[in-house]
Amino acid sequence: MTKLTRLAITLFLWLGCALPAQAAVTITFWSHELGNSFPHSFFSLRGTVDATGAPVDANYGFTAKSISPALLMGTVKGRLDISKPFYISTSDAQFSYVMTDAQYGEILALVAAWDEKTGDARYNLNQRNCVHFVQEAARRLGLVGLDHPELMKKPRSFLKAVAQANADRVTIIDQPGKAYLASLPPLPSAPTAAPSTVASPTVVQPPAGSSSRMSTTDS
Repeated sequence: MTKLTRLAITLFLWLGCALPAQAAVTITFWSHELGNSFPHSFFSLRGTVDATGAPVDANYGFTAKSISPALLMGTVKGRLDISKPFYISTSDAQFSYVMTDAQYGEILALVAAWDEKTGDARYNLNQRNCVHFVQEAARRLGLVGLDHPELMKKPRSFLKAVAQANADRVTIIDQPGKAYLASLPPLPSAPTAAPSTVASPTVVQPPAGSSSRMSTTDS
């Protein structure tokens, strides 16, 4: 074995020990087909932030704040929605995408921008519904093939169209939520560190709640 070869092997082994294990947060896009349950499309965030090692397990959708005839006539108040585990398990996982930390930050910025407490929470059946919310998330990730005016009230069809347009960049899942959730490995524990030395990631926490129940046919 030459000296150069030994040096290369030593450097390789050193790098393998010195570099932290890479991890990332995965965003998964979901659809829900029950006509009287909102949101009909949403996304979940799961994984570990590269920069801090902090585990992430969250989901966000967007829906109207209350049910009234005004919902069918124009813009009303909206809100972020955090789906409960049962709602997610009875939804369909369409596709996922592994994000960089910068992209994860963009998604958190989107959540803040649509939150009634920190941004603009206007809901409009035709122009700003739950499908528009996931469309904007996909846009911030740099995905393509997002403009489907005819599908903005058809969440499953919209997400399938986006998945096909980005088949070389995303992981197509197309599974019932219960089966997909059962296939996920457990998240690692949060790293132990002094608060003064490790900064926690900024996480937007909208009000907790279950998926909205509505009698309209929108997403």
